[in-house]
Amino acid sequence: MPQRDPPYEGHCTCGDVRYRMTSAPLFVHCCHCRWCQRETGTAFALNAMIEADRVVLVAGQPEIVATPSNSGRGQKISRCPQCRIAVWSNYAGAGDLVRFVRVGTFADPDQFPPDVHIFTASKQPWVVLGAGTPAFDEYYDREKLWPRGSLERRRAYLQT
Repeated sequence: MPQRDPPYEGHCTCGDVRYRMTSAPLFVHCCHCRWCQRETGTAFALNAMIEADRVVLVAGQPEIVATPSNSGRGQKISRCPQCRIAVWSNYAGAGDLVRFVRVGTFADPDQFPPDVHIFTASKQPWVVLGAGTPAFDEYYDREKLWPRGSLERRRAYLQT
């Protein structure tokens, strides 16, 4: 869990797109799949999952870029139209209800370590995972891993 209480501020590199997250995320994924490696240009993507209505746009307007995904259903990446930094994504599974906020765009990204490492079967061999964080070759069972409060929030947004 985050080290301090919300809100949590974030922005792109140039600062044109600024946002505020009004609560703690549902869960933080560190995804090591090849698609995330390609999209980020590095070893993994670190995303804080949160209900879209809990992310408030403070400044600017991200440009939505539709890109393919491993599921075949694609994702919508919200990027700053000036510096092109991705601030969050929406995947087809949850649609526009959930944002996967890029942890590196937070003003204080240190407070959002991963809750889980996923798709580690394709992680870079030089990435060493800590023993205290669950890791899965592919995906995991949400009902077994997410905190009860996050599961309740998920049920609520799926009913809307």
